[in-house]
Amino acid sequence: MVSVTVEPDRLVGAVGAVKGAGFDHLSDIFGIDYLDYPGHRDKRFTVAYNLYAIEAGARLFLRVDLDEGTELPTITGLWRGADFMEREVYDMFGIVFGGHPNLRKLLTPEDLEGHPHRKDFPLGETPTLFNEGRFLDPASFRAGMMGRDKGLTGWAGGARKGVRSGRGATGGDEA
Repeated sequence: MVSVTVEPDRLVGAVGAVKGAGFDHLSDIFGIDYLDYPGHRDKRFTVAYNLYAIEAGARLFLRVDLDEGTELPTITGLWRGADFMEREVYDMFGIVFGGHPNLRKLLTPEDLEGHPHRKDFPLGETPTLFNEGRFLDPASFRAGMMGRDKGLTGWAGGARKGVRSGRGATGGDEA
């Protein structure tokens, strides 16, 4: 898959040119936080635009690298569907899209401070109460998902009993 990096001030022109060249579907807009990423020495964030040319069957990623506090221009004038995608990136990463018609949180409560997909977002260790009256203990849940012990999920790595793993059997798995 082809990936092209553009400067923030050239984004709208690049997206318009790519759209005019036949990339007629905006599949996704997503953010990446490279904070503490091993070996990464460039800007902290990347916003990637996943574009697809339906007739040609070709995909292109336009990437914009930016530091915290850098504002990106909105592309809602080119694709109305970018509205929710930009709002999601704003909500999860705190990246502001200048000129957006309705830039507000989409997935988290308005009073939540911070942005959950940033690597420096503090992860809470508060048990979650479900409607049935059971609690989810974060430490036990995480231990089960990491395969260290069965935790609350009952999963300790590999495929569950009676399920064939797509990667093949691992120690103790039944086929």
